[in-house]
Amino acid sequence: MGAPLADQPLADQPPADQPPAADSGAPEQATQAPAGQGEKTPITSLAGQGRAQVMQAISQATARLAESGVVSAHSDARQLAEFVLGQKLYLLSQAPQDFFDRYEQVITRRAGREPLQLITGRMYFRYLELLSQPGVFIVRPETEVVAGAAIEAASALAAPLVVDLCTGSGAIACALASEVPGCRVWAVELDPQAAALARANALKNQANVNVIEADATGPLTELAEIEGQVDVVVTNPPYVPAGLIEDSETARYDPPLALFGGGVAGLEVPLKLIKRAYSLLRPGGVLVMEHDPSQVEPLVKAAKAAGFSQGECHRDLTGRQRYLQAVK
Repeated sequence: MGAPLADQPLADQPPADQPPAADSGAPEQATQAPAGQGEKTPITSLAGQGRAQVMQAISQATARLAESGVVSAHSDARQLAEFVLGQKLYLLSQAPQDFFDRYEQVITRRAGREPLQLITGRMYFRYLELLSQPGVFIVRPETEVVAGAAIEAASALAAPLVVDLCTGSGAIACALASEVPGCRVWAVELDPQAAALARANALKNQANVNVIEADATGPLTELAEIEGQVDVVVTNPPYVPAGLIEDSETARYDPPLALFGGGVAGLEVPLKLIKRAYSLLRPGGVLVMEHDPSQVEPLVKAAKAAGFSQGECHRDLTGRQRYLQAVK
Protein backbone atom coordinates (compact mmCIF):
# COMPACT_ATOMS: atom_id res chain seq x y z
CA MET A 1 0.00 0.00 0.00
CA GLY A 2 2.94 2.28 -0.39
CA ALA A 3 2.64 4.25 -3.63
CA PRO A 4 2.64 8.06 -3.27
CA LEU A 5 -0.68 9.84 -2.90
CA ALA A 6 -2.02 10.30 -6.42
CA ASP A 7 -4.89 11.76 -8.35
CA GLN A 8 -8.40 10.40 -7.81
CA PRO A 9 -10.75 10.14 -10.80
CA LEU A 10 -14.23 11.61 -10.85
CA ALA A 11 -17.06 9.14 -10.36
CA ASP A 12 -17.78 8.76 -14.05
CA GLN A 13 -14.18 8.20 -15.14
CA PRO A 14 -12.99 4.76 -16.35
CA PRO A 15 -10.57 2.62 -14.30
CA ALA A 16 -6.84 2.93 -14.75
CA ASP A 17 -6.59 -0.07 -17.07
CA GLN A 18 -8.81 1.86 -19.49
CA PRO A 19 -7.56 4.92 -21.48
CA PRO A 20 -6.35 7.56 -18.98
CA ALA A 21 -8.61 10.49 -18.12
CA ALA A 22 -8.06 14.04 -16.94
CA ASP A 23 -6.17 14.64 -13.73
CA SER A 24 -7.89 15.07 -10.37
CA GLY A 25 -7.32 14.58 -6.64
CA ALA A 26 -4.19 14.85 -4.56
CA PRO A 27 -0.83 15.16 -6.34
CA GLU A 28 1.67 12.36 -6.72
CA GLN A 29 4.54 14.65 -5.80
CA ALA A 30 3.51 17.14 -3.12
CA THR A 31 5.47 19.78 -1.27
CA GLN A 32 4.37 21.36 1.98
CA ALA A 33 2.93 24.83 1.54
CA PRO A 34 4.61 27.65 3.48
CA ALA A 35 2.97 28.61 6.74
CA GLY A 36 -0.16 30.64 6.10
CA GLN A 37 -0.18 29.80 2.41
CA GLY A 38 -3.64 28.20 2.63
CA GLU A 39 -5.09 31.43 4.10
CA LYS A 40 -4.25 33.71 1.16
CA THR A 41 -6.83 35.18 -1.19
CA PRO A 42 -10.09 34.22 0.57
CA ILE A 43 -13.00 33.32 -1.66
CA THR A 44 -15.42 36.21 -1.32
CA SER A 45 -19.17 36.11 -1.79
CA LEU A 46 -19.59 37.63 -5.20
CA ALA A 47 -22.60 39.62 -6.32
CA GLY A 48 -25.26 36.99 -6.89
CA GLN A 49 -25.45 33.23 -6.33
CA GLY A 50 -25.63 32.05 -9.92
CA ARG A 51 -23.46 29.74 -11.98
CA ALA A 52 -21.17 32.57 -13.14
CA GLN A 53 -20.29 33.51 -9.55
CA VAL A 54 -19.64 29.89 -8.64
CA MET A 55 -17.31 29.47 -11.63
CA GLN A 56 -15.48 32.64 -10.62
CA ALA A 57 -15.04 31.24 -7.11
CA ILE A 58 -13.62 28.03 -8.61
CA SER A 59 -11.11 30.11 -10.58
CA GLN A 60 -10.02 31.86 -7.38
CA ALA A 61 -9.77 28.51 -5.60
CA THR A 62 -7.73 27.02 -8.43
CA ALA A 63 -5.17 29.81 -8.11
CA ARG A 64 -4.91 29.31 -4.35
CA LEU A 65 -4.45 25.55 -4.63
CA ALA A 66 -1.82 25.97 -7.34
CA GLU A 67 0.07 28.45 -5.14
CA SER A 68 0.00 25.81 -2.38
CA GLY A 69 1.62 23.20 -4.63
CA VAL A 70 -1.46 21.14 -5.50
CA VAL A 71 -0.72 19.74 -8.96
CA SER A 72 -4.35 19.03 -9.89
CA ALA A 73 -5.57 22.39 -8.59
CA HIS A 74 -8.41 22.99 -11.06
CA SER A 75 -9.78 19.46 -10.79
CA ASP A 76 -9.70 19.61 -6.98
CA ALA A 77 -11.37 23.02 -6.96
CA ARG A 78 -14.19 21.70 -9.16
CA GLN A 79 -14.66 18.54 -7.14
CA LEU A 80 -14.79 20.46 -3.88
CA ALA A 81 -17.35 22.87 -5.36
CA GLU A 82 -19.52 19.90 -6.35
CA PHE A 83 -19.02 18.41 -2.89
CA VAL A 84 -20.27 21.58 -1.20
CA LEU A 85 -23.12 22.02 -3.70
CA GLY A 86 -24.17 18.38 -3.50
CA GLN A 87 -24.57 18.23 -7.26
CA LYS A 88 -22.65 18.33 -10.52
CA LEU A 89 -21.77 21.78 -11.81
CA TYR A 90 -23.58 21.24 -15.10
CA LEU A 91 -26.84 20.90 -13.14
CA LEU A 92 -26.33 24.12 -11.19
CA SER A 93 -28.60 27.12 -11.69
CA GLN A 94 -28.42 28.77 -8.27
CA ALA A 95 -25.99 28.19 -5.39
CA PRO A 96 -27.16 28.00 -1.76
CA GLN A 97 -26.76 31.17 0.31
CA ASP A 98 -23.95 29.65 2.41
CA PHE A 99 -22.00 28.18 -0.54
CA PHE A 100 -19.12 30.67 -0.57
CA ASP A 101 -18.44 30.39 3.18
CA ARG A 102 -18.50 26.58 3.10
CA TYR A 103 -16.40 26.50 -0.07
CA GLU A 104 -13.83 28.78 1.56
CA GLN A 105 -13.53 26.31 4.43
CA VAL A 106 -12.85 23.23 2.29
CA ILE A 107 -10.46 25.09 -0.03
CA THR A 108 -8.49 26.26 3.01
CA ARG A 109 -8.21 22.64 4.17
CA ARG A 110 -7.04 21.47 0.74
CA ALA A 111 -4.57 24.35 0.44
CA GLY A 112 -3.17 23.14 3.77
CA ARG A 113 -2.53 19.80 1.98
CA GLU A 114 -5.26 17.75 3.61
CA PRO A 115 -6.06 15.04 1.01
CA LEU A 116 -9.14 15.60 -1.14
CA GLN A 117 -10.46 12.15 -0.22
CA LEU A 118 -10.46 12.92 3.51
CA ILE A 119 -12.25 16.24 2.98
CA THR A 120 -15.03 14.68 0.90
CA GLY A 121 -15.08 11.33 2.71
CA ARG A 122 -15.06 9.43 -0.56
CA MET A 123 -12.64 8.01 -3.09
CA TYR A 124 -13.06 6.33 -6.45
CA PHE A 125 -11.65 3.02 -7.60
CA ARG A 126 -12.43 1.53 -11.00
CA TYR A 127 -16.25 1.64 -11.21
CA LEU A 128 -16.82 2.10 -7.48
CA GLU A 129 -17.33 4.99 -5.10
CA LEU A 130 -15.77 4.10 -1.75
CA LEU A 131 -15.89 5.63 1.70
CA SER A 132 -12.67 7.26 2.93
CA GLN A 133 -11.78 8.15 6.50
CA PRO A 134 -8.76 9.35 8.49
CA GLY A 135 -6.42 6.61 9.63
CA VAL A 136 -7.05 4.32 6.65
CA PHE A 137 -4.85 4.20 3.57
CA ILE A 138 -6.17 6.20 0.61
CA VAL A 139 -6.36 3.93 -2.43
CA ARG A 140 -4.22 4.98 -5.43
CA PRO A 141 -5.13 4.95 -9.12
CA GLU A 142 -2.11 2.78 -10.02
CA THR A 143 -3.61 0.02 -7.90
CA GLU A 144 -6.47 -0.17 -10.41
CA VAL A 145 -4.01 -1.85 -12.79
CA VAL A 146 -3.16 -4.40 -10.10
CA ALA A 147 -6.85 -5.06 -9.48
CA GLY A 148 -7.36 -5.35 -13.23
CA ALA A 149 -4.77 -8.14 -13.47
CA ALA A 150 -6.51 -10.06 -10.65
CA ILE A 151 -9.91 -9.50 -12.26
CA GLU A 152 -8.61 -10.80 -15.60
CA ALA A 153 -7.24 -13.94 -13.95
CA ALA A 154 -10.45 -14.55 -11.99
CA SER A 155 -12.74 -13.84 -14.94
CA ALA A 156 -11.35 -16.85 -16.81
CA LEU A 157 -12.94 -19.16 -14.21
CA ALA A 158 -16.46 -20.07 -13.12
CA ALA A 159 -17.23 -18.95 -9.54
CA PRO A 160 -13.57 -18.21 -8.73
CA LEU A 161 -12.32 -18.20 -5.14
CA VAL A 162 -10.22 -15.11 -4.40
CA VAL A 163 -8.32 -13.91 -1.32
CA ASP A 164 -7.25 -10.27 -0.92
CA LEU A 165 -4.44 -9.97 1.64
CA CYS A 166 -3.93 -6.59 3.36
CA THR A 167 -7.21 -5.32 1.97
CA GLY A 168 -7.16 -1.90 3.65
CA SER A 169 -10.35 -0.07 2.64
CA GLY A 170 -11.47 -3.13 0.69
CA ALA A 171 -11.06 -1.46 -2.70
CA ILE A 172 -9.57 -4.44 -4.58
CA ALA A 173 -11.88 -6.96 -2.90
CA CYS A 174 -14.98 -4.91 -3.73
CA ALA A 175 -13.85 -4.45 -7.34
CA LEU A 176 -13.40 -8.21 -7.78
CA ALA A 177 -16.75 -9.02 -6.19
CA SER A 178 -18.46 -6.37 -8.34
CA GLU A 179 -16.82 -7.13 -11.69
CA VAL A 180 -16.43 -10.93 -11.69
CA PRO A 181 -19.74 -12.83 -11.77
CA GLY A 182 -20.01 -15.47 -9.06
CA CYS A 183 -16.70 -14.44 -7.49
CA ARG A 184 -16.23 -15.53 -3.87
CA VAL A 185 -13.96 -13.07 -2.08
CA TRP A 186 -12.22 -13.26 1.28
CA ALA A 187 -10.42 -10.11 2.46
CA VAL A 188 -7.84 -10.08 5.26
CA GLU A 189 -6.87 -6.93 7.19
CA LEU A 190 -4.88 -6.51 10.41
CA ASP A 191 -5.99 -3.01 11.41
CA PRO A 192 -9.45 -2.94 13.07
CA GLN A 193 -10.34 0.49 11.70
CA ALA A 194 -9.44 -0.48 8.14
CA ALA A 195 -11.29 -3.80 8.46
CA ALA A 196 -14.41 -1.94 9.59
CA LEU A 197 -14.13 0.43 6.63
CA ALA A 198 -13.70 -2.52 4.26
CA ARG A 199 -16.94 -4.01 5.58
CA ALA A 200 -18.69 -0.67 5.16
CA ASN A 201 -17.45 -0.33 1.58
CA ALA A 202 -18.59 -3.86 0.75
CA LEU A 203 -22.03 -3.05 2.15
CA LYS A 204 -22.17 0.30 0.33
CA ASN A 205 -21.36 -1.36 -3.01
CA GLN A 206 -23.40 -4.54 -2.37
CA ALA A 207 -20.21 -6.54 -2.82
CA ASN A 208 -20.13 -10.11 -1.50
CA VAL A 209 -16.89 -9.85 0.48
CA ASN A 210 -16.05 -11.68 3.70
CA VAL A 211 -13.69 -9.49 5.75
CA ILE A 212 -11.42 -11.18 8.30
CA GLU A 213 -9.56 -9.15 10.90
CA ALA A 214 -6.24 -11.00 11.09
CA ASP A 215 -2.52 -10.83 10.32
CA ALA A 216 -2.12 -11.79 6.66
CA THR A 217 1.43 -13.01 7.33
CA GLY A 218 0.29 -15.33 10.11
CA PRO A 219 -1.31 -18.79 10.12
CA LEU A 220 -4.77 -17.50 9.01
CA THR A 221 -6.65 -20.30 10.70
CA GLU A 222 -9.86 -18.59 9.56
CA LEU A 223 -8.99 -19.67 6.00
CA ALA A 224 -7.87 -23.21 6.86
CA GLU A 225 -10.84 -24.74 5.03
CA ILE A 226 -9.81 -23.17 1.71
CA GLU A 227 -6.05 -23.70 2.06
CA GLY A 228 -4.69 -24.96 -1.27
CA GLN A 229 -7.98 -24.26 -3.10
CA VAL A 230 -7.80 -20.53 -3.89
CA ASP A 231 -7.80 -19.47 -7.55
CA VAL A 232 -6.37 -15.96 -7.15
CA VAL A 233 -4.51 -14.24 -4.32
CA VAL A 234 -4.17 -10.48 -4.74
CA THR A 235 -2.43 -8.07 -2.41
CA ASN A 236 -1.40 -4.45 -2.19
CA PRO A 237 0.71 -4.87 0.96
CA PRO A 238 2.84 -2.44 2.92
CA TYR A 239 6.02 -2.29 0.82
CA VAL A 240 7.60 1.16 1.11
CA PRO A 241 11.35 0.96 1.87
CA ALA A 242 12.45 2.55 5.14
CA GLY A 243 12.31 6.35 5.00
CA LEU A 244 11.17 6.51 1.38
CA ILE A 245 8.10 8.75 1.48
CA GLU A 246 7.70 10.79 -1.68
CA ASP A 247 5.23 13.47 -0.54
CA SER A 248 4.05 15.27 2.57
CA GLU A 249 0.41 14.20 2.29
CA THR A 250 1.36 10.53 2.47
CA ALA A 251 3.66 11.19 5.43
CA ARG A 252 1.02 13.15 7.34
CA TYR A 253 -2.16 11.26 6.58
CA ASP A 254 -1.51 7.62 5.61
CA PRO A 255 -0.92 5.17 8.49
CA PRO A 256 2.63 3.79 8.73
CA LEU A 257 1.21 0.29 9.19
CA ALA A 258 -0.14 0.45 5.64
CA LEU A 259 3.01 1.96 4.15
CA PHE A 260 6.27 0.42 5.35
CA GLY A 261 7.04 -3.16 4.39
CA GLY A 262 9.69 -3.69 7.04
CA GLY A 263 13.48 -3.70 6.74
CA VAL A 264 15.61 -1.30 4.77
CA ALA A 265 14.22 -2.49 1.42
CA GLY A 266 10.60 -2.75 2.60
CA LEU A 267 10.51 -6.45 1.73
CA GLU A 268 9.78 -8.21 5.04
CA VAL A 269 5.99 -8.23 4.64
CA PRO A 270 5.94 -8.89 0.86
CA LEU A 271 8.30 -11.87 1.21
CA LYS A 272 6.10 -13.41 3.92
CA LEU A 273 3.01 -12.88 1.79
CA ILE A 274 4.53 -14.73 -1.16
CA LYS A 275 4.84 -17.82 1.03
CA ARG A 276 1.35 -17.33 2.44
CA ALA A 277 -0.09 -16.96 -1.05
CA TYR A 278 1.63 -20.14 -2.22
CA SER A 279 -0.01 -22.15 0.56
CA LEU A 280 -3.43 -20.69 -0.17
CA LEU A 281 -3.37 -21.21 -3.94
CA ARG A 282 -4.33 -24.35 -5.82
CA PRO A 283 -1.96 -25.68 -8.52
CA GLY A 284 -2.30 -23.26 -11.42
CA GLY A 285 -3.53 -20.50 -9.09
CA VAL A 286 -2.32 -16.92 -9.61
CA LEU A 287 -0.69 -14.41 -7.26
CA VAL A 288 -0.88 -10.69 -8.07
CA MET A 289 1.13 -8.42 -5.74
CA GLU A 290 1.76 -4.68 -5.95
CA HIS A 291 5.32 -3.57 -5.15
CA ASP A 292 7.87 -0.78 -5.35
CA PRO A 293 9.85 -0.55 -8.62
CA SER A 294 13.06 -1.24 -6.69
CA GLN A 295 11.82 -4.66 -5.53
CA VAL A 296 11.46 -6.50 -8.85
CA GLU A 297 14.48 -8.82 -8.68
CA PRO A 298 14.12 -10.01 -5.05
CA LEU A 299 10.38 -10.63 -5.45
CA VAL A 300 10.77 -12.68 -8.62
CA LYS A 301 13.51 -14.72 -6.94
CA ALA A 302 11.36 -15.21 -3.85
CA ALA A 303 8.40 -16.39 -5.92
CA LYS A 304 10.52 -19.02 -7.65
CA ALA A 305 12.10 -20.08 -4.35
CA ALA A 306 8.61 -20.50 -2.83
CA GLY A 307 7.68 -22.92 -5.62
CA PHE A 308 5.89 -20.76 -8.17
CA SER A 309 6.48 -22.10 -11.67
CA GLN A 310 6.20 -18.68 -13.32
CA GLY A 311 6.85 -15.21 -12.00
CA GLU A 312 7.37 -11.84 -13.62
CA CYS A 313 6.71 -8.18 -12.90
CA HIS A 314 4.51 -5.90 -14.99
CA ARG A 315 4.33 -2.15 -15.53
CA ASP A 316 1.61 0.35 -14.68
CA LEU A 317 0.38 3.12 -16.99
CA THR A 318 3.31 5.35 -16.01
CA GLY A 319 5.75 2.70 -17.23
CA ARG A 320 7.01 1.79 -13.75
CA GLN A 321 7.34 -1.82 -12.65
CA ARG A 322 4.27 -2.09 -10.44
CA TYR A 323 3.19 -5.67 -9.70
CA LEU A 324 4.36 -9.25 -9.54
CA GLN A 325 2.26 -11.95 -11.22
CA ALA A 326 3.17 -15.54 -10.41
CA VAL A 327 1.57 -18.91 -11.18
CA LYS A 328 1.73 -21.85 -8.80
